[in-house]
Amino acid sequence: MTPQELKNSILQLAIQGKLVEQRPEEGTAQELYAQIQAEKQRLIKEGKIKKEKPLPEITEEEKSFEIPEGWMWVRFGNVVNIVSARRVHQSDWKKEGVPFYRAREIAKLASDGFVDNELFISPELYKEFSKSGVPQSGDLMVSAVGTLGKTYVVKDKDKFYYKDASVICLENYGHILPEYLKYIMSSEMMMRQIRSNSGGTTVATLTMVRMAQYIFPLPPLAEQKRIVAKIEELLPLVDRYEQAWTKLEDFNRRFPEDMKKSILQQAIQGKLVEQRPEEGTAQELYAQIQAEKRRLIKEGKLKKEKPLPEITEDEKPFEIPEGWMWVRLGSIISLVSGTDFKPNEYNDQGRGTVYITGASSLSNTGVIVSRWTEGPKNFAYKGDILLVCKGSGYGKAVFCDVDKAHIARQIMAIRLMNKMDMCYIRFFLQANFHYLKKQGQGVIPGIDRKSVLSMAFPLPPLAEQKRIVEKLEELLVMCERLKE
Repeated sequence: MTPQELKNSILQLAIQGKLVEQRPEEGTAQELYAQIQAEKQRLIKEGKIKKEKPLPEITEEEKSFEIPEGWMWVRFGNVVNIVSARRVHQSDWKKEGVPFYRAREIAKLASDGFVDNELFISPELYKEFSKSGVPQSGDLMVSAVGTLGKTYVVKDKDKFYYKDASVICLENYGHILPEYLKYIMSSEMMMRQIRSNSGGTTVATLTMVRMAQYIFPLPPLAEQKRIVAKIEELLPLVDRYEQAWTKLEDFNRRFPEDMKKSILQQAIQGKLVEQRPEEGTAQELYAQIQAEKRRLIKEGKLKKEKPLPEITEDEKPFEIPEGWMWVRLGSIISLVSGTDFKPNEYNDQGRGTVYITGASSLSNTGVIVSRWTEGPKNFAYKGDILLVCKGSGYGKAVFCDVDKAHIARQIMAIRLMNKMDMCYIRFFLQANFHYLKKQGQGVIPGIDRKSVLSMAFPLPPLAEQKRIVEKLEELLVMCERLKE
């Protein structure tokens, strides 16, 4: 149950008479209703309120649940005086004076108990309005546009005026606890009534006529007080529950991704699968890779790069197993940088070679083909890792799943020697995603070649790489299921 559902349940129990016991000695709602009607007649006779057209009797169909004996279903218009404000023109707005509240300020007061007001009217205008009535302590201010039904109980020291049509005032005759009415207004029963006929076209509205028609269950005054006291005892517990719920929701939301990061770290530290001496050592594998590179350079198939510096002890972020080896990433890969084309050098009609322009050309599983070029220069081939090195998506790494493509300046292609597992390299890049993001430079964030080539890379034997990849693929599927 969510915190809001729990709060709704408490309010529902309250207005159904199930939160506190009924006490016959406290009288009945019928007696209370008679007192309210007598008070209304007195005020009408004294000319303090207008006599309204009688409201229809409440039908059985309108009553959404049973209420206790001694309670009574009533319409708002029969138990409070529903009024609006006099028109305040924009020319009357001031930068100081008496606060002037719109629906948004009432909603803020209802939720937070305070508001940083920006509109005022002059004390003179407020004095003029006071002759026909201003909000008094115990009245309820209800937002009538935007977020409907947000209710604020006027306090003793409050002094403000409000915008006509966007705020409704429920003047309390003094026989109903204002806080009880506020909880009625917060109940799901009340929200259903408001939602069912809020009217308006582009903006939902709550009119005085509709407000008068809404019904609610009225208990005796003494029971109202006990209900409010019980609600106010329980709501702080709901707040504590909400804090715990929020933490749990945050944990559940982060857990799959945190678990994925943890698994990737375990993998590249050699803690995910056991080491097997019969699989050889990383030193032997590294020697084979260097021999392969020298052969390709000699055959003109690979460009000779400037030697990379040795890895210092300070650069090693963790211990690796015996049989593994710290190497520079650039010493075991070939890194291809891209170049951009002008608009007249590419097309979207499928002529030529696929053109990968940047992060927008890549999904999580491969290339999104939408452009081609007839003058390709910098190639990525199927099986290469495409690393976004510039722009908003930099750090993203996916496999090239097209046979051949030209890459733009926002992309680097990582190509391996035959002695490496490409999936292991990609998982390494995923594990170091935040490292890559930190390398962003310049006005347009990005990663330079040096940052990629100089990365400290924990190299396991090839057979162990394959076992690590197999285990990762098994576990990461489970992480994805946790998100469902």
